[in-house]
Amino acid sequence: MDVIDAIYSRQAIREYTAEVPAKQTIEKLIRAASHAPSAMNRQPWAFAVVRGRSRLLTISDRAKALLLKSMAADSALAGFRDHLADAKFDLFYGAPVLIIICATSAEAGASEDCALAAQNLMLAAHAMNLGTCWIGLSRPWLNEQPAKTELGLPENYVPVAPVILGYPRGTPDVHPRREPEIMWIG
Repeated sequence: MDVIDAIYSRQAIREYTAEVPAKQTIEKLIRAASHAPSAMNRQPWAFAVVRGRSRLLTISDRAKALLLKSMAADSALAGFRDHLADAKFDLFYGAPVLIIICATSAEAGASEDCALAAQNLMLAAHAMNLGTCWIGLSRPWLNEQPAKTELGLPENYVPVAPVILGYPRGTPDVHPRREPEIMWIG
């Protein structure tokens, strides 16, 4: 699969088999992620790999609880309150792996660099017939000090891109894209 095909055909996967990708496969994806461009080649990222459904379910429950506790009535997420309150809803959609891409620097651009690494990881995973989905709703909990302590993340690291990974249970429907707004200057 060439990169253009990967870009046009990659989709967020929200249903996974129980099969866990091999450690070598995950390492290969992380190496691909680490080839992303970064400001001044600082490469301000680290990768925390969380495996195990029971651990991911615990993280899901804690992340949902924090979101519900801190959600303002007029929050953009308020429409998801019932979904988040459902004990059966798994924030990680049954995926067997969570890769948390953390900014290792507070310098300007570090978060953007991590997002570029995440895109590389997601495209590489798609090319290897693996599914991914960026789970932004888990970020508030992942950035809490107790969560960092529990996961063994250094205090100064900032979880930017929590990406689930696994083998897709099926192929989701294609969602159409809007035509891009293009402004030609000159």
